[in-house]
Amino acid sequence: MQQIEIFDIPSPCKSICQVNNRGYCKGCYRSRDERFNWNTLTNAQKKKVLSLCQQRYKRYLQKRQQAQQQSTIEKQQGFEF
Repeated sequence: MQQIEIFDIPSPCKSICQVNNRGYCKGCYRSRDERFNWNTLTNAQKKKVLSLCQQRYKRYLQKRQQAQQQSTIEKQQGFEF
């Protein structure tokens, strides 16, 4: 049995509206098409987009953490005698 959706899923927009080098919004991590077509998507499609956005954000955090770790390693190597 499928659950009935009573309320519409709100947009994840954070009013940042800038895109990264891959074309995803830096605020909500939606693609251009996902942003422009949000109001025409079904609730199931919106849930899928939100899931993709969460995955994109997690990848962003992982890459940022790796870059910080690499920077720390490079700084530490500069102090070797």
